[in-house]
Amino acid sequence: MVKSEITLRAEGAAAKMVAALGGALPVFITHAGRVPDPLAVASGLPEGAIVIVRDYDHADRAALARSLREVTKERRQILLIAGDARLARAVNADGLHLPEHQLVRPPVLTGFSFVSAACHSRAAMKRAAAIGADLALVSPVFETRSHAGAPCLGLHRFARLIKDAPLPVAALGGVNTGTAKKLRPLDLAAFAAIDGFLG
Repeated sequence: MVKSEITLRAEGAAAKMVAALGGALPVFITHAGRVPDPLAVASGLPEGAIVIVRDYDHADRAALARSLREVTKERRQILLIAGDARLARAVNADGLHLPEHQLVRPPVLTGFSFVSAACHSRAAMKRAAAIGADLALVSPVFETRSHAGAPCLGLHRFARLIKDAPLPVAALGGVNTGTAKKLRPLDLAAFAAIDGFLG
């Protein structure tokens, strides 16, 4: 099967970032406006990568999730659905990604093999650890297109925030092939990106 240009770009960008970060796990977050072909990106990611279906306003989020379930299953990747336990169960996803507001009153997590959580503070990381989350996506590390003009943590504040974190951490926000190497000294479990996988 011939790989698309997007798949090849995702494959190359993921490999560069994994190497720059000393083997950290890639996490791809869908965003239809910035990555119109999430299936092609997921197809370029390695085994064990995490794919999070965010796209809350997608015209047919369930169909998107089902399509990504097929790709991620074939590639032995982890599929998480953001904020919707019912949809996660319906498409047989591996787990759930919790927006930070759901950490206060999380849905029932029974039956999920993996749970990640969006965290913007130390308190959020503690709540995520208390409910048994496997990974905290801490953001925004660098300036990001998702929140253009909004303040970012920067490398030093991010490092202080995650020091002795109560659960494994993924850096999110402006992570790409150019910024990934700056994160290597932090020994992160993972890194998350949207269009950062497009090279």
